[in-house]
Amino acid sequence: MLRYDTVLFDADNTLLDFTRSEHDAILDTLRFAGIEPSEEMVATYSAINDCMWKRLERGEISKTALREARFAEFAAHYGFSLNVPRIALAYTEFLSQKSYLIDGMEAVCRTLVPHCRLYVITNGLKTVQERRFGASPLAPLFLDAFISEEIGAEKPSLRYFEEVARRIPDFSPIRTLVVGDSLTSDMQGGIRAGLDTCWFNPGGKPAPSDIEITYTVRKPEELLPLVLGR
Repeated sequence: MLRYDTVLFDADNTLLDFTRSEHDAILDTLRFAGIEPSEEMVATYSAINDCMWKRLERGEISKTALREARFAEFAAHYGFSLNVPRIALAYTEFLSQKSYLIDGMEAVCRTLVPHCRLYVITNGLKTVQERRFGASPLAPLFLDAFISEEIGAEKPSLRYFEEVARRIPDFSPIRTLVVGDSLTSDMQGGIRAGLDTCWFNPGGKPAPSDIEITYTVRKPEELLPLVLGR
């Protein structure tokens, strides 16, 4: 028996391999800036970027400010003299060209789509997400992508999920599942909205005791029996 007829998938590191996309895009960006990149630089940028997005989730920084603040902090860390607005724009362009899938997700989505409605929920930059997702073979399988810039609120806010629910015809909370890799954005947001949640946790990290996640999966195919009920 079908358990959920609506599945809300996070985009980055759930459907799309953001780690790989970010890695390749920052290499391109540093070379564009005349800097020979290293893996240590990539790791430093990634850590800075992750902190910035956590600040966004907490409402401490706007998405507009985030775009450049991460590169300003990166430049200050290394003592680089960078044209931050130019570099930030170049990075956005490079990132929008990187569309890699999480292994196994396409097959799972193709199995689900005859039975339920699939939607994307993402805090990512609108121009980047539209190009990356639009270039992927997943795009025709999804009915819509709810990007926080268009919604006017960020995950994990209740306002974001309320607006998503408003835009989905015949939305039923008890028939909807949120799938994502982020505890702070996807899981907490889904729980706050009263929805069942599935933590995509390929690394096998310990589940936190203070978040009541409905399910945890390590492989995409483990989603199928949870959604389809078989």
